[in-house]
Amino acid sequence: MFLRTFTDQLANQISIPNPPQRIISLVPSQTELLADLGLEDRVVGITKFCVHPGGWRNTKTIVGGTKNFRFDVIESLNPDLIIGNKEENYREGIEKLQLTYPVWMSDIVTVQDALSMIERLGELTGTTSQAIKIKSQIEASFSGLKKLPPLRTLYLIWKNPWMGAAPGTFIYEMLTAGGLVNCLERHNRYPEISGEDIRLLNPELILLSSEPYPFQQKHVTELRQLCPKANIMLVDGEMFSWYGSRLVKFSEYLQTIDIL
Repeated sequence: MFLRTFTDQLANQISIPNPPQRIISLVPSQTELLADLGLEDRVVGITKFCVHPGGWRNTKTIVGGTKNFRFDVIESLNPDLIIGNKEENYREGIEKLQLTYPVWMSDIVTVQDALSMIERLGELTGTTSQAIKIKSQIEASFSGLKKLPPLRTLYLIWKNPWMGAAPGTFIYEMLTAGGLVNCLERHNRYPEISGEDIRLLNPELILLSSEPYPFQQKHVTELRQLCPKANIMLVDGEMFSWYGSRLVKFSEYLQTIDIL
């Protein structure tokens, strides 16, 4: 068997067959990317949160969640490559898998990190030409991106407690790319904030993500009591937090956000 050695985005080196034939993805956005790279026949396992492409949860083996792996199921699949992510997976689980399997880890904060990941996964799986095509499509869509007005924006991902996306997150980078000004600029990553904090921040725009917390219209009503002048809306969290091939759709989606 011919093995090749690759370095992941955490500077770990792994050796895998060229190309790998039994791939497990532990990250929803990267699962979708693997599908768009044409790897349906070689992906054997995914998580229960890997909702795209839609049919895969009926045809692929579910290996648990992103933060609670089913090690017995993974063992039964005998993978020759596992793909994970620093933020979305849990360290203890990844370290346990690394004792037995080649695990390639991504570490995504910026759009450039995402583009690098796409190209490197193409090299890893023998689908370089398709990866470069996807990367080029994303770059073209971002170069022509029509930005929104620079509104002071609060992007919320959780409730009880309220949690927002601040600098140091991919969501922050996507908001900035879209022209919005994050009003959590003085915070880091995913700070917990109170209702009073939200009132004092006085954002012009509040975006309620569809994931990981399933915000609904009732939460719009609740926040309107704190910020009666703010424009408050539900948004598709995948468009702001998925860093795989879904990035191609971001520019078009941004124009559907009605901020008037």
